[in-house]
Amino acid sequence: MTATTFPVKGFFVPATIRDVARESGVHISTVSRTFSAPHLVNPETRSRVLACAEHLGYRPNRAARALITGRTHNIGLIVADIANPFFPPLIKAAESQARQRDYHIFVTDTNEDASVEEGLVRALAKQVDGVLLCSPRMSNSLIEQLSREVPLVVVNRQLTGLPTVVMDVAQGARLAIDHLSRLGHRQIALVAGPRGSWTSREIRRSAMSAARANDADLAVIGPNQPTEDGGMAVAEQIVRAGVTAVLAYNDLMAIGLIEGLSILGRNVPEDISVVGIDDIALSRLTRPKLTTVATPTAAAGRAAVDMLLAHGDDRRTTAQITLQTELVIRDSTGPGPGPHSHADPGGVVATAPEEVASYAKE
Repeated sequence: MTATTFPVKGFFVPATIRDVARESGVHISTVSRTFSAPHLVNPETRSRVLACAEHLGYRPNRAARALITGRTHNIGLIVADIANPFFPPLIKAAESQARQRDYHIFVTDTNEDASVEEGLVRALAKQVDGVLLCSPRMSNSLIEQLSREVPLVVVNRQLTGLPTVVMDVAQGARLAIDHLSRLGHRQIALVAGPRGSWTSREIRRSAMSAARANDADLAVIGPNQPTEDGGMAVAEQIVRAGVTAVLAYNDLMAIGLIEGLSILGRNVPEDISVVGIDDIALSRLTRPKLTTVATPTAAAGRAAVDMLLAHGDDRRTTAQITLQTELVIRDSTGPGPGPHSHADPGGVVATAPEEVASYAKE
């Protein structure tokens, strides 16, 4: 539909909020509420105003609305590394969820640098209504301090006293170690993630506990960069350690490790079994296809947006959401040398529904 314009001294200008109010027979404030707080407007009136706005080609001025309401209808989304395939599904899901709520998302990348992270939060604080902080590397105390400057929802890290959305990587690590143990592996290595990573600490804690429960030895190698190069770099250490199975911090490291082992003449899974975490698209395309722990990143993106918008100005909410993970068994794991080795059933081993929201008050 072609936008309606009005002549002004030889020029044509777009329709204004006054034009929409006149056309729909309502007050200007009703038009404003239709766009800023539609739930406060009678459905019939709202439909009439929106139809008139569409006919006239009216688009609300976000800057002007922000001056009136104090809201920008913008959200900041800060990720540790936008090149990591873990983040794009989360970003796309968050953007889609925000768009349905008439919000826009600004995405920015910290390159795994805590100081850059802090600067970005402070820079965004005056330009957005809240920030989604994904896989942060800053200290807990600094994150808590920043939460007093701008509403924050922390994704992929648990902090007492702040709203968080976490994926249960501890459960995933336990499933992975149990799987390797059932295959007969008793000498297992954990390739840890970057320094300062809450996720890496959770994986390590849970993997060590699961190894003890399965009477297996766990060698921890790291911290390491969470990239393919980081995985390739530890291949020699894995061979020297004499392990028969490896759990990597993420799929990128697992894929890099498989390549590094191949260069050293080791085959996966015949010589060494490898498990990743995340279930990125690339994990299904590698040879061998990667056994991995699937994390619900898209669900996390949607939940984080909903949590941020649901609590409005309540910056001290302590609501938390935990999303379940699951083990996806493919071709990169096989029987180990132990007396208990046997083939583990293929397919998906799930211990909980894909998405379990458990709100907890600290």
